[in-house]
Amino acid sequence: MGLWELFILALGLSMDAFAVSVCKGLGLGKIQPRHMCLAGAWFGAFQALMPLIGFYLGRFFAQMITAYDHWIAFILLAVIGGKMVWEALSGQEEDVDAAMDWKAMLPLAVATSIDALAVGVTFAFLEVDILPAVTFIGCVTFACSAAGVKAGSVFGARYKRKAELAGGGVLVLIGLKILLDGLGVL
Repeated sequence: MGLWELFILALGLSMDAFAVSVCKGLGLGKIQPRHMCLAGAWFGAFQALMPLIGFYLGRFFAQMITAYDHWIAFILLAVIGGKMVWEALSGQEEDVDAAMDWKAMLPLAVATSIDALAVGVTFAFLEVDILPAVTFIGCVTFACSAAGVKAGSVFGARYKRKAELAGGGVLVLIGLKILLDGLGVL
């Protein structure tokens, strides 16, 4: 997986965290730099940690299923991306308050990074150099989450649904590319 593909994947993964950060920015009203850094740190850390966990779980099982790894990667990314697209199109609003303490942020960070766990499993099949990859994903998510808090305070909820829709679409397309590569089509 090249740097460009990893960047696109990191952006796709960070869209849930971005959307929640926008809601946090909406709730906070007037924000301070520490609000942006807190959201970025929580979401960025968990978006880096979860694929690392998924990677080691995937490595444990990789030898058993290498003949089907491209199908597994495609299905996982298609399901995750499809879920994000469905949530964006369904019109359901997420309840997010303005609290930035660990009791509020921990469940949100875990919830927005579950998809990254599955991506980590696909990394095991793709032989990705995991530490630079998860560091990169964490940094991209940090930046997107910090920007989301600011965007939420400035623009409101106008772009939340579009960001989730774009992120889901990107994950589905990356899964399709992995499948086509594995089948020898590309």
